[in-house]
This record gives sequence, structure tokens and C-alpha cells, in this order.
Amino acid sequence: MVSFISAWCLVIISLCYTHVVARLVSKGMRRMILFIPVFLYFFVVPLSLSNIHAVGITAFFISWLANFKVFLFALGRGPLASDSKPLLSLPIFLAVSCLPIKIHLSPKPTTSYSSREGLLYYTIMVTLLVLMTKVYAYNSKLPDKAVLTLYAIHIYLSLELILAATATMVRAMSSLELEPQFNKPYLATSLQEFWGRRWNLAVSGILRPTVYEPMVQLFSVLGPNWSQAPAVFATFVVSGLMHELIFFYLGGLMPDWKVMWFFLVHGICTTVEIAVKKKVYGRWRFIPTGTSRVLTFGFVMVTGLWLFLPVFKRGNIFERILEEYAHAGAVVSELKSIIASLILNT
Repeated sequence: MVSFISAWCLVIISLCYTHVVARLVSKGMRRMILFIPVFLYFFVVPLSLSNIHAVGITAFFISWLANFKVFLFALGRGPLASDSKPLLSLPIFLAVSCLPIKIHLSPKPTTSYSSREGLLYYTIMVTLLVLMTKVYAYNSKLPDKAVLTLYAIHIYLSLELILAATATMVRAMSSLELEPQFNKPYLATSLQEFWGRRWNLAVSGILRPTVYEPMVQLFSVLGPNWSQAPAVFATFVVSGLMHELIFFYLGGLMPDWKVMWFFLVHGICTTVEIAVKKKVYGRWRFIPTGTSRVLTFGFVMVTGLWLFLPVFKRGNIFERILEEYAHAGAVVSELKSIIASLILNT
């Protein structure tokens, strides 16, 4: 915790520095050069941490999202650049930099049927996550593919819950609204819909202005119908590289590039899918919605089991996660004992 707090204090100081620089230096190459120390620190900060949850959160929020946001900010673009006034206020600037936050000034949410429904939904997710930690005790007796499938479910549940908890905290303290991280990805009817509108929306939201849009402009000579293809593929390449970097932080292993191949395969298939849809759009819909959902989810799972999920076993990532769960449980039990003793003594 000391390392985590120290690292994030330096992150906040670095972001305050970028805020001050932006007041003194206009957007462009000079501002970009002055931001280089921040880029470098954000890339190395996860290496100072040992707790795998702290490493994962810091790598995702800071090394990836915050770095890309600051890069865009140096050019006067992205979520940190404000059209309505010269610069965001420092508290909002820090929040938008560190978290996948969308500025949305709205009244505080009130208790309603939808909020109770959401509470039930996340309660079920927490219950499933707890049950899964019990099932991991029988890993040695389960087929490898079954264990990897459990890992996939665990990733989805964990990300949903972490972002939901962060959203609750932000809503309680301000009028800022967190971007939705997922939009029922299991209902996607195509790879384009899965990656662009349903899975990890904070990532797709930052990759779009950082990679996709500049690549569309770069390949505009190919015409509007073809410039999209290399841009989509380049976006998957950058996403693959960033995932490899995050797994290096998490597992401490040099990449075997299987994760990169996962994104290359999906980049190629998504590019082909977009081209085919443009060719036949409006002529016919030859795949029913239910079938396309099964095919999309099946393709993601098969390629994930083949290329993406094995890195969790290679780096013993989930074993370390379970150890941290057990340690946290022991700490909670000890705190309960201390509190009970204090109550009895008084």
C-alpha cells in the first residue's frame, strides 16, 4: 500500500506539471517535448509495485489510458482538451486523466427500479466471483480449457466490478459520470460491434482519436471506402502491443507474442468483416441475429482460449490473485478479532 500510494502521488504530481505546462505553452511539439518525462514515468510506474491488483490498475489506468490522454492533450485534442474554456479545472483534469471518466454534469441518481436492478446484477456478479475462487481449489482436476474459460469469466466479472465500484465513488463525490466500460458484450452480433461498441469502451474511446482517426487521414488517398481498413488494423496492432506491455507488468515475463497474434487475428477478421458488410450492405441479411451472436461469441472464446488466455497460466497471474485474496481475507479476519476484543474490553 505504501508503494501504491507513493506511486500514485507521483502520478498526480506529474499530471499537475502537465496542467501547469499547458497554461504556459500552447499545443504542439514544444508541449509534447515537455511532456516526455511524464510519458516515461507513466510507462515505468507499474514496475515499482508488487501487488498484482495495484499493478493491473496502474498499468491500465496510467501507463495506457492516461499516457494516451496526455499525448492527445499535448496536441490540443482528446478528453483533457476543453472546447468551452482554455483548460479544465485541476480537480476535473486529474480525475479525467486518472480514470476512464466522461464529463457529464447531471443530477445525482435517485433510487429507482433500474438502480435496484443494477444492485441485484452486481450482487449476482460478486457471488459468482466468490464461487469461482472456491472452484479454483480444484484447478488440478479440471481440463486446461475449462480453467482458461474460468479465467475469461473472472476477467469480465472483475473488470465490471472494479469499474462499477469506481463509478459509485465518483458519483458520490462529484457530478462526473464514468464511461460505461462494457455494454453486454455477449450480445454482440459482429466483431466490429464487439470491439467498437460493447467491450472495454474506455480503450476503444481512447484508441479512436489516438490511432484510428489519424490513420484514416493518413490513408485518405485510398478513398473513403478503403482508408478505414488499414486504420482498423493499425488500431488492433497498437492494442496488441499495449496488452503485451500490461502482461509484462503483471507477470514479469518477456512476451511470447501470442497475445499480439490474438489481436492481429481479430484485426484481420474485423477488417474483412467491415469490407464484406460494405459490399453487401442493404442487399440482404443472410445471418439471423441469434446465429450471428453465437458465431461472434464463439469466435472470441475460441481465439481467446487459443492465444489470449494462456498468458495467465504462463505468468501464474491467477495464482497470485488468489494469494492476494487469501491474504486480504486473513487481514479482514484479524481486524474483526481486534474490533471484537476492543468491544468486549469496553
